[in-house]
Amino acid sequence: MISSIASVSQTELAQRRQKLRQRRRVKFLQASWRVVAVCGLTAGVVWAATLPTWVIRRPEQVRIEGNHFIPVRTLRSLLPIPYPQSLFRVEPQLIARELQARAPIEAVIVSRQLFPPGLIVQVKERLPVAIAVTSDDRPAPGGTAKPATAAKSGLLDEKGMIIPLESYVSLDQSLKLPTLKVIGNPESYRSSWPKLYRELMQGPPINVSELDWRDPANLILKTELGLVYTGPYNAQFPSQLKVIDRMRRLSKHPSVSQITYIDLRNPEAPTVQMPKPQNLVKSGNP
Repeated sequence: MISSIASVSQTELAQRRQKLRQRRRVKFLQASWRVVAVCGLTAGVVWAATLPTWVIRRPEQVRIEGNHFIPVRTLRSLLPIPYPQSLFRVEPQLIARELQARAPIEAVIVSRQLFPPGLIVQVKERLPVAIAVTSDDRPAPGGTAKPATAAKSGLLDEKGMIIPLESYVSLDQSLKLPTLKVIGNPESYRSSWPKLYRELMQGPPINVSELDWRDPANLILKTELGLVYTGPYNAQFPSQLKVIDRMRRLSKHPSVSQITYIDLRNPEAPTVQMPKPQNLVKSGNP
């Protein structure tokens, strides 16, 4: 009985050893195949990268998407890509950073395209909506428009960020500048500008050519009716725009050119300021 048990145990041990050896051989073969596959894949990628097919040879192989005012040819000329260039050696993040530094671009996404080989550059532009004239001079009292001295001009986007005028113009001489002008210190009105501009665009169709923000206590609008005093910018600005729209019929009045300014600091009681009559001095006969 004891010899039978010992014999069975030895048989089982031999079978277990054989199974272990088989498992080891299978694992070894699997590991070998993985190494061969990885090496083959790596070699294939390297081989494919060196093929002439996967080379960007000309700017036309770069597709620009999302641009509205900067021409495609201008954006292509700003890309830091030496031609010809292997598609797999192109660094998308580097291209995105360089393009943002060279052009008024808010966001850039660069991706590779295999068929046909090329690049896709998706951009979100910073659209200039106004000319910003930087000045801390306060406007003269009585509605007289005092010109800003030692002013520096730039471009203002919808979010209140300044775009250097030189860098914008240098992109393309055919780019049109906005007609709206904002005078003042951009640091003082930057937080209010996005909301004001949205209200100005969504409000009545009023022709506002200039906003004088040099005095934060009195925002002055230059309109087709002349200068309009609105006081500090606040929640009543949309109501003030509606009042200006209702007063547009004054533009046909013969004396509209004599209006010094319109006071809308209280939009419920607008007033029109006319020039004060000058005292006439009569000369007597000696």
